[in-house]
Amino acid sequence: MATVLPSPPRVGMVSLGCPKNLVDSERILSRLRADGYAMSPDYAGADVVLVNTCGFLDSAKEESLEAIGEAIAENGRVIVTGCMGSEADTIRARFPQVLAVTGAHQYEQVVASVHEAAPAPRSPYLDLVPGGAVEDTDLKLTPRHYSYLKISEGCNHRCSFCIIPSLRGDLASRRPDAILREAEKLVAAGTRELLVISQDTSAYGLDLRHADYPLKSGGSVRAHMTDLARALGRIAPWVRLHYVYPYPHVDQVIPLMAEGLVLPYLDIPFQHASPAVLRRMKRPANDAKVLERLRAWRSICPDIAIRSTFVVGFPGETEDDVRYLLDWLDEAQLDRVGAFRFEPVAGAAANDLPDPVPEAVKEERYARVMERTAAISAAKLAAKVGRTLPVIIDEVGDEGATGRSEADAPEIDGQVFLRDAAHLAVGDIVPVEIEDADEHDLYGVPV
Repeated sequence: MATVLPSPPRVGMVSLGCPKNLVDSERILSRLRADGYAMSPDYAGADVVLVNTCGFLDSAKEESLEAIGEAIAENGRVIVTGCMGSEADTIRARFPQVLAVTGAHQYEQVVASVHEAAPAPRSPYLDLVPGGAVEDTDLKLTPRHYSYLKISEGCNHRCSFCIIPSLRGDLASRRPDAILREAEKLVAAGTRELLVISQDTSAYGLDLRHADYPLKSGGSVRAHMTDLARALGRIAPWVRLHYVYPYPHVDQVIPLMAEGLVLPYLDIPFQHASPAVLRRMKRPANDAKVLERLRAWRSICPDIAIRSTFVVGFPGETEDDVRYLLDWLDEAQLDRVGAFRFEPVAGAAANDLPDPVPEAVKEERYARVMERTAAISAAKLAAKVGRTLPVIIDEVGDEGATGRSEADAPEIDGQVFLRDAAHLAVGDIVPVEIEDADEHDLYGVPV
């Protein structure tokens, strides 16, 4: 007699915010799938909907609240998790019908809440990995060929505009052997590019006292950014480092880029250049001779691409500070730049600083910074015309394809548009002759 399988409950997910939140969503869904749950691509088919919220800025909180409201209107059975979970009273005051609220990376709690809201029938045919570790991730929310790899949680810094430590705690690094095992699994499943993420990648392993950990394959690996980057470079074709603070030991990573073990790309959140503003921001390493180090890095690895973000309109920022930033940008010649207008966020020390900048002035300063950085980007991209660069393919159509160069992270940087490329496959890494460029993107043909 045939066994009739019980119908598994279906879970929907709305994931907001940064790639670190996306990794949390992957881990939660992987655990739930292992517990016998199915995934729903829409509200209508879900027995319960998870909303993984962002709470970094007030605008992000409002977006999260809107997403919660939409999920309640469309489905009605909603569990909230993520960074804004620390403000459970705010969420419940606006949406008293939410089933549960849990905080950032509280995997066990959110999984338990799903079990309570929509119990899964116990079945050896549905429970894929009974008792598996919450950190085991086999369900991806990114395309097959690239994956985010989170190496730590939390942050030890206390920047005056940031509430991340209150949301996610102090630095908590994962063991390097566990990170490498995950990387090997991802590559074996088709990942070609690993995007290393954390709150502070440069600080990785500090809380582990940079200890050595044995590997099953023999030897050991030290819990340190440089050693981890080198080991990852031996596993994946492309390894990209994000959220890197410019500590002195970052210099040791640049030779790995020159050797081809790690992509020549650093995502460094400088936030500003004016010493006066950086002091008010309480930014770490604000006395580093950054421009000298950028020159040194480029002498070792000429193709290194530096991406960064800057905040304009911080309390007390003067016109002199803005001119300092613009002059600094001219000299630094960063490849990719994003800018944000300062926005107070509940709980941040910066809210109490004197001399707030009027909104109209913020807008004017933001426009000047973006105009300057767009011109720098256009010139740097124009210099690549005529060169042949490696490109990873993200999409393939009937006539062409879209990819990214080593200087482009997915979602946030530019793209490379290819003609005569319909024969390529997603995930291919191919040499491309660059034929044209604009302010943000490149155009070329596979060689």
